[in-house]
Amino acid sequence: QGKVEEALRAFEALVNQYPQSPRARYGKAQSEDDLAEKMRSNEMLQQAINTYDEVVSLPNVPSDLIKLSLKREADRQQFLGRMRGSLITLQKLVQLFPSDTSFKNDLGVGYLLIGDNSNAKKVYEEVLSLAPNDGFAKVHYGFILKAENKIAESIPYLQEGLESGDPGTDDGRFYFHLGDALQRMGDKEAYKWYELGYQRGHFASVWQRSLYNVKGLKAQPWWTAKETGYTELVKSLEKNWKLIRDEGLAVMDKKRSLFLPEDENLREKGDWSQFTLWQQGRKNENACKSVPKTCALLERFPEAIGCRRGQIKYSIMHPGTHVWPHTGPTNCRLRMHLGLVIPKEGCRIRCAQENRTWEEGKVLIFDDSFEHEVWQDAENYRLIFIVDVWHPELTPQQRRTLPAI
Repeated sequence: QGKVEEALRAFEALVNQYPQSPRARYGKAQSEDDLAEKMRSNEMLQQAINTYDEVVSLPNVPSDLIKLSLKREADRQQFLGRMRGSLITLQKLVQLFPSDTSFKNDLGVGYLLIGDNSNAKKVYEEVLSLAPNDGFAKVHYGFILKAENKIAESIPYLQEGLESGDPGTDDGRFYFHLGDALQRMGDKEAYKWYELGYQRGHFASVWQRSLYNVKGLKAQPWWTAKETGYTELVKSLEKNWKLIRDEGLAVMDKKRSLFLPEDENLREKGDWSQFTLWQQGRKNENACKSVPKTCALLERFPEAIGCRRGQIKYSIMHPGTHVWPHTGPTNCRLRMHLGLVIPKEGCRIRCAQENRTWEEGKVLIFDDSFEHEVWQDAENYRLIFIVDVWHPELTPQQRRTLPAI
């Protein structure tokens, strides 16, 4: 009846009367869990986690109750961000019920959440040796292979896992990575999976495939300065482009290069490096010492330096570089490209179905949550300045509270 406090008092009385009763203890844990949600109290949630743990240590606990208690304990630990504690709980579950592959699957996720892909991989290999058709294990195993850049190997696991329809497989990330793997292999089937991902509600459209979104924001691949409302920023960038260029070139000329190679595995081939001034709305003080005038210029524009879902950086791309078709993580930002050193021909960018080229001293604006691709086949390097800004339709409240990416 939703009377959580009364339920908790009743279960506490039962636990006092029957301290060895696992059911009474489990009821107390559930009541604390519900009360924590109602009160939005992490302290009460920790109390619930402790009580779930107590259930398991009692004598003669039915195995179903052990499973329920430990599974919920692990879930609540993850909710609190206690990933390592959750991992220990999941390991306990697997030790107690070694033939239950669903607990092994959960353990694999536990390892992935702490970034331990190699142990997650071992767990899923074990699951697939016991249950070769387990769709949940397949999509996660394919996801790990893709992260290891084993593109061709990842495809059958991701595809068969999604086709299984097993619980936990219908996730935007798996459609995203299967499509991406197929694209990299030159397989047009990619768009079939993007279409399916769109139909299942994971993507805003076949072309716009970001996964961290705010619903209802205006969505188009290319924007004009006027449409963004950030005309002052665009004017300032275009007016001062030579200053921005010269400071960037001075950094490039230093012996110890401050430009770092792109590390998100987006290049098919070539040489592409970046020098970042702001990341997730945080200024890199050290980097700004090398380009002080450029950083001072940007300080006036909170839509850019406060954009916690973007970066501000120089980007240099050398001849012979191709960047795979890819999609940014969020629809909450727009990306400005200011041309600084642009070869006469051979450089182009495609966003959705339209190609454009850069011009020195001019800003291009696009929404990088749409699929985009870059070619650099010029005689010389290309240098641009990238400024991410909040999507203009986000409210001040959303700009303050959206988590960083």
